[in-house]
Formats: sequence, C-alpha cells, structure tokens
Amino acid sequence: MSVLPRRNLGWLWLSAAAIVLDQLSKYWLARSLALYQQIALMPCLNLVHAHNTGAAFSMMSHAPAAAFIILSVAVSIGIGVWLHRHPAGHRLVAAGLALILGGALGNAIDRIRFGYVVDFVDFHVGHWHFAAFNVADSAITVGAGLLILDMLLEGRRTKSAAA
Repeated sequence: MSVLPRRNLGWLWLSAAAIVLDQLSKYWLARSLALYQQIALMPCLNLVHAHNTGAAFSMMSHAPAAAFIILSVAVSIGIGVWLHRHPAGHRLVAAGLALILGGALGNAIDRIRFGYVVDFVDFHVGHWHFAAFNVADSAITVGAGLLILDMLLEGRRTKSAAA
C-alpha cells in the first residue's frame, strides 16, 4: 500500500513547485546580495538578504536548528497522513496542504544546509517593517488561507444543505 493514494499524488507537483521556487530564489538572492544588503523595489518593498535562526517572526531564535527540522518533519508527516485521508473532491484542502508541505520542506532544507532560513522580502510602511519572509513562508501562508477558505465555504455548504 502506498503512503498517498493515487488521487492525491497529483497535488504534490504544487509542493515540488514551491520547494523549487523557494530554493532558486534563495540561491539567486544569496549570490546577488551581501548579508543585510537591501535593494528598494518600491516605496514599501525591499529585497534584503537576511538570516532567520528562529521560527516565524524570528520567535525562538535561540532554539537549535534541529528542533525546527524535527518540527518540519513532523508537520510533513502529518500533512502526508491528512492528504492520504482527505477525499479527492476537496481541491482547496489538497492545494492548501500541498503548499504548506512545500513551504515547510523549503525552509527545512535551509535549516539542514545552513542552520538558518534565508529571508529576503521586506515589506514596510515608513519605518515599520513586517518580518522579512521568503517563498516558502508565502506558500505556507497561502496554503493556510486556502484551508481557512475551505472551512468557511464548508460552513456555508452545511447551512445551505440544512435549509
């Protein structure tokens, strides 16, 4: 018996695409900008070469990289099980899980290779800066948004069916 049913294997291309885009963008950035160098793209958007040893928003930056690697592996296994169990017709769930999987693995690759994650998108308004992020972080965010959207739509479908 395979880990993922055939009906869900098609979504793994989305995970692979997120990983490839993430790694290529980080490779290009690291070759193009020195650490902490910034390039203004728009009045509210910079490219910046930053290293994040912590979790989202640099939380737990003193935790060892191994802890985040273990967390990424655990999340990836959980997503694999969820994909295995979810019905084929739930496309938003499958796409969301595939994006989260790709993002988690993209950042895990950085932690395995370097001990930190390379971040490079710096959104800011005036002197206020959002935490720098990368393609993997964006994939995780969009994936989570798709899961939330599916839950909201499911609630509406349930109310419509009950009426």
